[in-house]
Amino acid sequence: MPIASHLAPLLHSPAMTMQFQKKDPRATIVTKFGEIKIRFYPDDAPRHVENFVNLAKMGFYDGTTFHRIVPGFIIQGGDPLSKNPDRTLHGTGGPGYFLSPEPNDRPHKRGAVSMAKMPRESNSTRDFNDNGSQFFICVGDNSGLDRRYTVFGEVFRGLDVVDKIVAAARDSADNPLEPITMTVTVKE
Repeated sequence: MPIASHLAPLLHSPAMTMQFQKKDPRATIVTKFGEIKIRFYPDDAPRHVENFVNLAKMGFYDGTTFHRIVPGFIIQGGDPLSKNPDRTLHGTGGPGYFLSPEPNDRPHKRGAVSMAKMPRESNSTRDFNDNGSQFFICVGDNSGLDRRYTVFGEVFRGLDVVDKIVAAARDSADNPLEPITMTVTVKE
């Protein structure tokens, strides 16, 4: 059966090659102490990476604070309620949804970026889910958190900024006395 003449050019054209680019999203957290640059692990925690990137693109994190700083342990941020001057609310908010954990073998080493958990209700016996927006950056190695919390990225530049944040004066709830606000941008 002869090939239709209008299809002939397609058969004789150079082969089309499909190119797939591996996603390599990055984020920059800007604070009064400088910039923290983060690379993500989309292969290990795809939903967490996508969630963080989408929230950052919407400006969700802009104006939130690092509301919990614990020397030798972590700095934590990403709570929309941290914009509120009522410090008792800081650490209790989120975007209105939670994420199912994506435990992986990434260690909670210095510079690891991991998702905070939803506060457990006192009468709850179920495993608690990951918060939809609150995240923390490890200041030291915290292997006790491994496979219990979802590591979804790491700081590749700006650990000196993390150290400045964790050294700030704080109250009895580990909330910095002077707010440390952030602006987050992403590049995919």
